[in-house]
Amino acid sequence: MAVEREVEVLAGGVSLGGTLAVPEGAQGLVIFAHGSGSSRHSPRNRYVAYTLREAGLGTLLFDLLTEDEEAEDEQTAALRFDIDFLAKRLGQVTDWVFANPELSQLRVGYFGSSTGAAAALVAAAERTEVIGAVVSRGGRADLAGGALKRVMAPTLLIVGGSDDIVLDLNQRALERLHSPKALEVIPGATHLFVERGALERVAALAAGWFTRFLGSALELEPRPIAP
Repeated sequence: MAVEREVEVLAGGVSLGGTLAVPEGAQGLVIFAHGSGSSRHSPRNRYVAYTLREAGLGTLLFDLLTEDEEAEDEQTAALRFDIDFLAKRLGQVTDWVFANPELSQLRVGYFGSSTGAAAALVAAAERTEVIGAVVSRGGRADLAGGALKRVMAPTLLIVGGSDDIVLDLNQRALERLHSPKALEVIPGATHLFVERGALERVAALAAGWFTRFLGSALELEPRPIAP
């Protein structure tokens, strides 16, 4: 299991707090983009990140906003639904990853929740050559708008079966995606997946999707060559 460490992520002239962990032999790195009112310390995202690392994937959780931006957003709510701004920030963090010699050879995917999922899809549409997979947890994929049709990365949308409005919005967004795609509905789960076993199911689905499309350290064992 990789050890988490705090890092300073430079993005477009600002410094953001991040938590990075990369298992030995990892082929992929998943960058997390959270929604409004959350942070890299979100227990739900940290649980998913732990499960991904158990599957042999690296994870980077970071704060989308600086402390000043967060304070401003709490007062005005001006940034939490500014998908273009959030996507640009996520893209800048992605550029930081590829500029880091330790991380630059890893295949990169996005895990987004709430409005962070829309930001992840927009950022993926703008970096089609380098983003290998996207997973949305209870995300507002619909807010990605016209970017949905430009997404090339295989995309998995995970929604709670009792999250009626978001489920409907995700079903519509799914129709607009042209990349390999899937919608997984977790029966009885609400928006935050607090029901027993719901978050565990989210994490398992995400791990399966990312290891399928990004690869995993656990797949590096020698295999016999077919005759």
